[in-house]
Amino acid sequence: MSKPSPSRLLPALASAVACAVALSACGAKQDALSAAGTKRFNVMLDFFPNADHAALYAGMAHGDFRAAGLDVVPQAPADPAEPLKLLAAGRVDMAISYEPELLLARDQGLKLVSIGALVQRPLTSIIALPAKHVARVADLAGKRVGTAGIPYQAAELRTALQSAGVNPLGVRETNVGFNLVPAMLAGRVDATLGGFWNYEGVQLRMMHRHPTVIPVDRAGVPTYDELVVVVRQDEARTRGQDLRGFMQALTRGERSVRANPSAAATALVRANPSLEPKLQLESIKETLPAMQPADASKPFGWQEPSAWAAFGSWMLAHKLVTHDPNGALPPFSNEFLPGQGI
Repeated sequence: MSKPSPSRLLPALASAVACAVALSACGAKQDALSAAGTKRFNVMLDFFPNADHAALYAGMAHGDFRAAGLDVVPQAPADPAEPLKLLAAGRVDMAISYEPELLLARDQGLKLVSIGALVQRPLTSIIALPAKHVARVADLAGKRVGTAGIPYQAAELRTALQSAGVNPLGVRETNVGFNLVPAMLAGRVDATLGGFWNYEGVQLRMMHRHPTVIPVDRAGVPTYDELVVVVRQDEARTRGQDLRGFMQALTRGERSVRANPSAAATALVRANPSLEPKLQLESIKETLPAMQPADASKPFGWQEPSAWAAFGSWMLAHKLVTHDPNGALPPFSNEFLPGQGI
């Protein structure tokens, strides 16, 4: 299926805006939030605590969430596939996940919605080491590429290859699980797709391996929010005060990260002592620009409707979902961001 024209996206966008307002039935916007007490608020992370979660841990360290009445308790998943399922089952109050994973979960009937973007563009990248002579996507012709075996990564690889004029049938995709860097270092694959430019890319650079790093959104894949904050759809209607308070506190946490990346790295390592402090600090510094919306007039956490519509259409075109993500209640809402809403 060819990419939809802008004119075909406009009705879906108009519908998304209208539905996003309807989703905000929690009441009028309240930006000045405070609370005398706190309530436990369980947040399931997408992975172990790392630089992508710096704003969350900075907000916790500075007491921003407690000021909003929330005792935030982060939890790392035993299995990266668990967070959205546990959220839908009512086991946690919120989950941090990925835009593609949210669209897949909704296609399977889970009633979930994103209320903010933690990272505003794809971190997922094609990464290769110098010995494999991969300086651009076209150089992957005839080579072996490792992925984590996730279906949308295979679709991203096909899109990147086709955009570069390479026949995907001439490239061997190998499932290496989450051992992307070891697979490259051992020479099992010529390149990988699935590692993050702000983590594996930084790690390899700090190891003086001089990697080639090509983010997927610079290789023909529509842009998307790599990390999003997800809640149950019904609670986006009934729990507005808590969700607005959380996003305001997270915003203050992000400001703290920008003001003092070193302190943010310290807070992360305190939460996860197995982390390497220098890598976390460098990763935080690399990630900071991707935490901000492309439109500087929009608040931290902003989710761009046109980008969500285009990526949803890409998912549908590649048969990753069976229902049009743009055809019903939108998968995101900006209602709970500071300065937004009714």
